[in-house]
Amino acid sequence: MHVGCVCEIFQKLNGLFCWLTEPQGMDRNMRITNIRIASTVAMLLWGGTAMQSAHAQRAVVPGTGTEIVGVADDFEDPNWNYVPNDPKSTEDIDENQRSPMGRSTNGRWYEGIKRGHPDIVQRVRTPSGGLPGSEGALLLRSRFTGIPGRPSGTMHQDDFVANVQYRLKRRVDVSEVPSVTTRVFLPPVAQWENRSGPHFGFRLALETTAMVDKEIGIGIFKRTVEEMGNEVYWPGMFIEFESQGGNRENDYAYLRIRSNRRGGDFRGPQITTTGWWTLGMSVTPDGMVHYYASEGVDDLTEDDYITSQFPYDYRAERFRTFFYNICSADDGHRWSTSFIVDDPKVYLLRPKQQMASRPSSSRR
Repeated sequence: MHVGCVCEIFQKLNGLFCWLTEPQGMDRNMRITNIRIASTVAMLLWGGTAMQSAHAQRAVVPGTGTEIVGVADDFEDPNWNYVPNDPKSTEDIDENQRSPMGRSTNGRWYEGIKRGHPDIVQRVRTPSGGLPGSEGALLLRSRFTGIPGRPSGTMHQDDFVANVQYRLKRRVDVSEVPSVTTRVFLPPVAQWENRSGPHFGFRLALETTAMVDKEIGIGIFKRTVEEMGNEVYWPGMFIEFESQGGNRENDYAYLRIRSNRRGGDFRGPQITTTGWWTLGMSVTPDGMVHYYASEGVDDLTEDDYITSQFPYDYRAERFRTFFYNICSADDGHRWSTSFIVDDPKVYLLRPKQQMASRPSSSRR
């Protein structure tokens, strides 16, 4: 089939899927009854996405291999603490980093230098239904996601970054097949910020070789040229919320995937219930990113596969780290949705060098 025809069919299916699922909404028990036709359309959508990812290596389920000890976190230490060093950075808005950056006292997390950290970074008791044996998890929430104290009324986001690259003292080559998993707790929909758009992100920081802008010269002779260099990019998954105004029973959410070859986000599976979810991404030696998600806290399996992509038409060469996004309206009044994360882990299937590790297992 011609590629153009495939894309046209894919777009029509996506529109049909939206029409079928939007009216259903979330009921008071936060569960959406899936009708068979919507499930079929979803399968066709994901199949169409896979067709666009031809010649990919076999996807690797996130969590495969050995867990790298000393990076990521389980938040079990009752003395876990984050030192914010406010005001936070807003380099993406006004080029102001406001150093020193915030950091956790265990050295495993730091403030995103581009957008700053969430307003609340707090260890809390693990909500019901979490991983067996888990006593602590991490609450992330913001009101001012833009410039501190200066609400913009425009959606902004904060970054909470895992200190993987610097604790390992190296970047991870994709030949080692890195993957990351996390658990995230979604509160009842009545407690969500009443705003359509992205609310939460789980993303990777990857590197590749590509054409990049570089400034040369000084003063009036300064100019920008393009040359081959190191390009950092950030694929991931967003929890997207569709608010239907005052009627919260018709609100719903879904996963938005970043991104396809053209750099465009696209719709993934609908979130049919709140509570705990498990998200994961892996990167294979061909530079492709593989996305997985499932309801609950069980380990990911092949059944939880969503899609495989070359985001921005890049082929990843190195893995730096992963991070979370917290998004809000930045209107100075509304708080972002309260998301709680737990037990993020980094795995390597074929580690190049000896390091502290343990066999893949999410059980405590």
